[in-house]
Amino acid sequence: MLRALIYLLPLALTIYAFIDCLNTPEDEARHLPKVAWVFIILLFWIVGPIVWFAAGKLRHAPAGGRTPSEWHRGHRTTWVAPDDNPDFLKSLKEENRRDESRLEDREADLRRREEEIKRREGDAGTGESAPPATS
Repeated sequence: MLRALIYLLPLALTIYAFIDCLNTPEDEARHLPKVAWVFIILLFWIVGPIVWFAAGKLRHAPAGGRTPSEWHRGHRTTWVAPDDNPDFLKSLKEENRRDESRLEDREADLRRREEEIKRREGDAGTGESAPPATS
């Protein structure tokens, strides 16, 4: 069990440091670019995470309450739900109008075809119902 801990503890530390590095904004990574820190953490998987935690990131709370998910909140669209978005509702109305016009066209085509079939049956029916002329 102790042998497993020898491998799991550095692995857990590396995974935690890797995720922490990815979630850190670029301007808070110190001394090196963030990409270089990712390589250091992954290549030197015992020393890399320790160096990242010691020197790679600003550890004080940034001004303005900035968090790793700030970028996602700052770039969220204005509309959260589709039924609150007037552009989405407008596109639904336009799509509904197109669908209704297609349906009307298909119904008109179907009525035209039914009338043609009735006409053909009527013409053929009058020709068949008359008895053949005998001489």
